[in-house]
Amino acid sequence: MREDGPVSPAPDAAQREAAHALEVRKRMREVEESILARAPEHDLEPSLDRIRAVMELAGDPQRTFPVVHVTGTNGKTSTARIVESVLREMGLKTGRFTSPHLHSMLERIAVAGRPIEAERFLAAYDDVAPFIDLVDARSAEEGGPRMTYFEVLVAVAYAAFADLPVDVAVVEVGMGGAWDATNVVDAPVSVITPIDVDHRHFLGDTPEEIAGEKSGIIKPDAITVSAVQPDLAAAEVLVDRATEVGARIVFEGNDFGVTAHDVAVGGQQLSLRGLAAEYPDLFLPLHGTHQAQNAAVAVAAVEAFVGGGEQPLDIEVLRAGLAAVESPGRLEIVRRSPTVLVDAAHNPAGARALRDALSEAFTFVRLVGVLAVMRDKDAAEMLELLEPVLDEVVVSRNSSPRSMRAAELGEIASDIFGEHRVTVVDDLPDALDRAAGLADEGGVAGGVLATGSVVTAADVRMLLGTTEV
Repeated sequence: MREDGPVSPAPDAAQREAAHALEVRKRMREVEESILARAPEHDLEPSLDRIRAVMELAGDPQRTFPVVHVTGTNGKTSTARIVESVLREMGLKTGRFTSPHLHSMLERIAVAGRPIEAERFLAAYDDVAPFIDLVDARSAEEGGPRMTYFEVLVAVAYAAFADLPVDVAVVEVGMGGAWDATNVVDAPVSVITPIDVDHRHFLGDTPEEIAGEKSGIIKPDAITVSAVQPDLAAAEVLVDRATEVGARIVFEGNDFGVTAHDVAVGGQQLSLRGLAAEYPDLFLPLHGTHQAQNAAVAVAAVEAFVGGGEQPLDIEVLRAGLAAVESPGRLEIVRRSPTVLVDAAHNPAGARALRDALSEAFTFVRLVGVLAVMRDKDAAEMLELLEPVLDEVVVSRNSSPRSMRAAELGEIASDIFGEHRVTVVDDLPDALDRAAGLADEGGVAGGVLATGSVVTAADVRMLLGTTEV
């Protein structure tokens, strides 16, 4: 009689699940690497031809769900998150596309308020990958570029939202508007946050020129909800575009706005005037007047989407939607003792809003800044704006290859703060430790603010063990 060797038991469900999860992680890493190998977001050839071709080959999935389309210079992500949170509280199945991400590209594509699962991302990627390869090949034959990193993620997002399907997607523009890859949708509601000067080499040197690009998301017969525009000429560009295509445009301050707001524990208490009703006693767990204004814009956008701006929202639903809002990396407390704040301000307009919010919502005996800025940004103006609220600064560099050298940033900071208030530390972890020590000098209740870039905020969140979004 033949003796067989020992028979291994069949893997149990837990083992199979673990093996499957490992395979998904491996495949996700491979796909991420292939996407990251493409041209980055700041290196692009403005055109809708490539993304439009992929969408057409895929059957135009972006036309299977309505969109609230958000552009502007600052406040886009927070506004998109507020819109999505309220719509989700109303019982709608939501998709959300925002950029850039803090820790993982999965954050950019959210379903029901949470980052998309890797399996669903991979399924959507597999749906559009053959068409991306085809468009890449066609473009190469014509001497053009491959699809960019951002264009691929837009294609994946639209495929994922169509496959679910979602009831509505809230989509944030990556850069500009007219030729941004997200702009292959015909959104019934477009949102424009304050327009300021940023990305000059792509968008123009004045708010008026930049408004011309951003107004490209205003579509015929749609409703456009605009924040207060600091530049009158930029506002006029938006009005002209709306008139040209037959869209209705409403402005914060004229048609809706913040009627009251007070600092509250963990955020602020608001009263808003919407397009259709007054909404008193709302809690928003975000800090700063700029976030109150973002909330007003977002609420008007929701009113425009669900009832053409004529139907009041249920006040209790609205309260719950606002109270549930999260905006990681936006004046976010990531540690206490000492208190460490991170903020993604990366241009002068963002630094101005950050300065005002700090003065309004926080009282530090001593506040030390940790600053790391991209080399293509106006670091001097950002530092000048932040100087009145920072007792000292520790300048460093973040993990991006685009980060300005610490020594160079230190020279700029010394001219503004004086050498005695500036410390240069090349490595960000060491810079954070140094700032914490300075904040605690003399036994005072000091704080640390890490800012200058989305990457800086993300790096500090990671260093302090905060990765949830």
